[in-house]
Amino acid sequence: MSAKVRSPAPAFTATAVIDGQFKKVSLSDYSGQCGLGPMNIPLVADKNQAIAKSYGVLIEEEGIPLRGLFIIDDKGIVRQITVNDLPVGRNVDETIRLIEAIQFTDKHGEVCPIGWKKGDKAINPDKAQDYFSESYKE
Repeated sequence: MSAKVRSPAPAFTATAVIDGQFKKVSLSDYSGQCGLGPMNIPLVADKNQAIAKSYGVLIEEEGIPLRGLFIIDDKGIVRQITVNDLPVGRNVDETIRLIEAIQFTDKHGEVCPIGWKKGDKAINPDKAQDYFSESYKE
């Protein structure tokens, strides 16, 4: 199974370094946790490349994973996937913006338009015409 948006995240268990100690961690260890702020994120070893393969980022013929970012909500559902080629880094500010947008839409039921940032106006799906007529006046 490969990771897909709106689907449960592929489960995994791996050895990780947490606070300088080797420990077994699994995706289920983080179930119900979400939000921004101080994070204690483990550094996971994927020596057999099973996690990279199940998340669809492994270049099998080369034996290396691409740079993948997976936003998984507190229910274990994949909400966003970004996969970059090896020489291209990810953008932390954009990741934070996406997490804030996902949390906002979950809480308010509105839609975040292109370039939305926390505090910006969102779109009420039942009144989308109002948003567009206000936002795109000529």
